[in-house]
This record gives sequence, C-alpha cells and structure tokens, in this order.
Amino acid sequence: MDVVGAPAASRAKSKRWARHYRTLLQLSDVAIVTTTVVLAVVVRFGVTTDAAVTLAGHAIDYWLISALVALAWLFAIGAYRTRDARVVGVGSAEYKRIVAASLTTFGLLAIVFFVLKLDVARSFFVITFPLGVGGLTASRWMWRQWLTRQRKFGHYLSQAIVVGRRRDVEYVVRQIEKKSGAAYRVIGIATKNARESYQSIDGRSIPVVADIDNVAAVARELEVDVVIVAGQPAGGSHFIQNLGWDLEGTNAELVLASRLTNVAGPRIHVRPVEGLPLMHVELPQFEGGKHVVKRAFDIVVAGGALLILLPLFAVLAILVRTDSPGPALFKQERVGRNGRTFKMLKFRSMVTTAEDDLEGLLAKNQGAGVLFKLRDDPRVTEIGRVLRKYSLDELPQLWNVLVGDMSLVGPRPPLMREVEQYESHVRRRLFIKPGLTGMWQINGRSNLAWDESVRLDLYYVENWSLTGDLVIIWRTVQAMKQPTGAY
Repeated sequence: MDVVGAPAASRAKSKRWARHYRTLLQLSDVAIVTTTVVLAVVVRFGVTTDAAVTLAGHAIDYWLISALVALAWLFAIGAYRTRDARVVGVGSAEYKRIVAASLTTFGLLAIVFFVLKLDVARSFFVITFPLGVGGLTASRWMWRQWLTRQRKFGHYLSQAIVVGRRRDVEYVVRQIEKKSGAAYRVIGIATKNARESYQSIDGRSIPVVADIDNVAAVARELEVDVVIVAGQPAGGSHFIQNLGWDLEGTNAELVLASRLTNVAGPRIHVRPVEGLPLMHVELPQFEGGKHVVKRAFDIVVAGGALLILLPLFAVLAILVRTDSPGPALFKQERVGRNGRTFKMLKFRSMVTTAEDDLEGLLAKNQGAGVLFKLRDDPRVTEIGRVLRKYSLDELPQLWNVLVGDMSLVGPRPPLMREVEQYESHVRRRLFIKPGLTGMWQINGRSNLAWDESVRLDLYYVENWSLTGDLVIIWRTVQAMKQPTGAY
C-alpha cells in the first residue's frame, strides 16, 4: 500500500532520474557520433594526421571538418529534444526525433559542402550517416529496455497525482498501471469533495491526497513531478487555468488526459487566433497516398516472408496432418474492408467438425462481447494448442496480405456473425483492411474486455501510421515469445 508521506530522500531520487538518464543518453550519443565520424575519415584516408581538403586554394585539416560535423550533429540531436523526459522510454517520438535531427544535419551539410565545393560529403553520407542513425536508434532502444526493466521495480518513474471525476481518474490510473513502461507512478488522487482516505483501483489502494480545490498546495507539499488532469473536471477550463497558475514555482508539470480518446497527437494542431487557442483536429483519411505506401509495404514484407518461411510452412503442415485427420489449411469466411468478405487462411488448429460442434459450446462462451472464446476448447487439437499459443496458425494469412484481402497491421478480421451484432460505431472497424496483427494482439488478445478491444481497434483505424505499424510488428514479435491471451 502506498503511503502519502514518502520519505524526502525517495522524492529527491525520483526528481533526479530524468537528469541522470539524460546524461547517460548524452554520453551514448557522443560516443556513437564520434565513432562513426572518425570511421569515415579512417576509411577514406587511413590512420593519418595529414588528411586535408582544399577550400579556395587553402588546405583545411579534414579532422577539423570532421569535428565540426560531429558538433553540428550533436547540436541537432539536442535541439530536437531527443532526450526530453516527455518522449524517452515511451512511444516512437524519440526515434522519430533522432531520424529527423540526423536528416536535417546531413541535408544542411550537403548544401554547405556543395556551395563551398568541398569534396567531403561522400564518405560522410556513405558511412557516417547510415551507421550513425542505425547506431543512435539501436542505442536508444537498448537504453529503453534498461529503463523499462528499472521501471518494473519502481525506479526512474515520475511521481504523479491524478485529478478529476472519480470515473475519469480510475480510467487514467488503470491505463498507467497497465503499462510497465509507463513513465508515471501514481502516488495519490484528488477528487471533488473527497471523503475517503484511500481509493481501491484494481486491487491497489491509492491515497486520496486532496480535494480538487487544494491540489496545487498538496502537489507542492508532496513535491510531485506531475499533476495529471483526467477528463473534464468540475470547473472546466477555468479550473485548469487556475491550477496551472497555482503550480507555477513548483517542479510539477501539468498534464491533460484529453477526452479526445481516439485522436492521436499528430492529428491535433493548436492555432492561436487573437489570444484564442483553437484546436484543429484532422479528420481521418481512408484513401490516398498514405494507404498506397501501406499497400506497397504489405506486398514487399508479405512476399518476402512467404519465401523465407516456406520450409517452416512445410513442417507445420506435416505436423497438422499427422496430429489429426483433415487438411493442413483451414479456410474461413471473414469480413474485410467495407464489409467485403474473403476466405482467410490458417493452419488448422481444430478438428474438422469444429464448425458443427460450435452450437453445443455457445453456452460456455468465455469471450468478450460478440467474440466466442473458450479457454479449454475441446475442438482444439494437441498441435493446435501449440500453434495458437505462439500464433503460428495465423502465418498463412501472409497470403491474404499479399493478395490484398488483409494488411500486415489492422483490426482483427471478424466473422460475419460478429459483424451482424456490431453497434453502429463499431462498424468503423471495417473502414480499413483487417490485419495479421494489430492493437488487439499486442494488448492481451482474448483477455481484453470487448469495450477495450473496440477502443483499441477504432484508435488504430483513425490514427495509424507506417511508423506505428513498425512498432506494432516489433511488439508482436516480442509478444510471441511471451504469449498472453492466446487460446
């Protein structure tokens, strides 16, 4: 159980984590940038101190130019705030900023080298740029793994108070607690007319540290790092404005958990007009160039994966046929984009009479919402349990991706009987192609509540990006190693 009066030493430690972690990242960045720049010089001139280029008839030391390149790159990495505590450890923004800073640096350097007619750009672009970007990205990923492990033990977390109506507070706390890599540790909550000392949320007792009217004073007293406003509290924008004023002079940040729950950051733009901040929310687009790129990515990856995995397919097909009578592949009608049906392929993981046996099992359904799931389904074969646990039964869907029925990433492909029970808003899942993997698969699969499954799918439908798809694919590979909710 958490105690409100945390020791001062513990609070001081939580405030030092960002500075300490930023220093580690900075040292890592300097080492990688320096190494790749030096490597470019050595590859071109060998190990020598006499390397030089000519500018306006004057010889300029190549090592001096290399040092300027390294300094410019490190300056850009800092200027793009790639080590900001708001982006490190969570999401893809950190990686995007690294790539953007590198592209900006080398783009400007290319222009400068061209204008000054310095013959130095080739080695930097061929060696330094790709190795440097790869090294920086890989190092950030490794540091993130270390940070995630530390956070599982309660280290390197910003201490937070969550403020708002009880329902909104509970939702925000659950979302933070659900992710081991989340940046916050909730040490207290504040609600209107609070009368209880503790609030139980999913078995964890969290102190009610303040009434909504004295949040700033308590935040100052507890020396918290973050005050999170959940939803729209009583008092609305005036409350948020006053809370921001009251928090001035403290070390606490003010964070708003927006009620635009299905709108991702890149779709939100703030445009001030005569002191009035207008929030522009881009409407989701379901056609256009971005979808063409997604389709091209699907074809390349699915085609390559099918060729590479052919030997594995042959082995799995033999195991399925040997384990129980019937074909190796199972075809089932699923609903795709805009309600169009298609035959989805899977390695058969059930007996051949599975569809006929379903009627007698409906009363035992353990699935959420319209889904039928049974943890110990008697129709599943022995090899089928293994295939399902590690999602190997779904590999033939790469063919569905290649021919255009599905995408690598997207909402779960539903059955027609499920679609017939959809509420109107749930049908938005059908605005894009279903996916071989997606938000559902990496967040618990069959263990998810139906409302949460719908929320994740709708969020993806409206906010997907190619970078986000790459992150989901990576997390899918990780999830296959430690499967959760797969049965």
